[in-house]
Amino acid sequence: MKIILGNDDLATAAVEAAGGERLDVRPVHKASRGFVDDGTADVCELAIVTLLQAVAYDKPVALLPVIALGRHQHQTLVTLTEPGIEAVRGRTVGVRSWSQTTGVWVRGFLTEQYGIDLAEVDWITYEDGHLPEYTDPAWARRAPEGAKLPAEFLAGGVGYGILGNELPSDDRIRTAIPDALAVAEKWAARKGFTPVNHVVAINRKADAKAVLAVYDALAARAPAGFEALRGPVTEVARYAREQQVLPRDVSFDELVDRTCSALGVSASRLG
Repeated sequence: MKIILGNDDLATAAVEAAGGERLDVRPVHKASRGFVDDGTADVCELAIVTLLQAVAYDKPVALLPVIALGRHQHQTLVTLTEPGIEAVRGRTVGVRSWSQTTGVWVRGFLTEQYGIDLAEVDWITYEDGHLPEYTDPAWARRAPEGAKLPAEFLAGGVGYGILGNELPSDDRIRTAIPDALAVAEKWAARKGFTPVNHVVAINRKADAKAVLAVYDALAARAPAGFEALRGPVTEVARYAREQQVLPRDVSFDELVDRTCSALGVSASRLG
């Protein structure tokens, strides 16, 4: 069994539980296309939006309900000017990929919390998504070949950037949403969950017994179970559909059924 997980402790636990082999891919999102399209691993950490797209396009993958990465997201919309979310209207906002999970969350906040029509913003993307079937919506334009968002942002080429792990270190950077972390905490308290970025996915043809052993090992070390994921996954799936990231609706119950069918277990076995 081949396993790709970004967290060293989780990867070690999974390999020991299944008697498998770790494929060390860093950053872990670079494993996504090979896993989804070519089955390069049996178990793989995957951005939740990539998983939703894979299901929508009927790729041979399923959710293993383990949260590999969850965090607040409001603070990832940044600017070099004074904070103020209303100023986003009519300005240029850069995002690495239109289907990047962090970008989907942030755009959901912009529309739901601040009433901003996405068509009022000049969106620039810098990379394709992980699935070759997917293309950006018409209102997003592509940056010139070779351009990189962090450098463009620091040079003032875009007014705002959605930057998570790739956020540069620069004292000029401000969160576009004032008191962003406090806003994020209130949002999470109101919704009843923190946004999820990465989950664990499986190849639907992987050995079920080994996959269940991996699940048990990970569930002892990370937030896990279908009910832990229902709220955030349902929310980000709705945002993704509204933003033309998904070609069709993908319900959480569909994900549950897909997993249980692949592993031959009831939903209760996976929380």
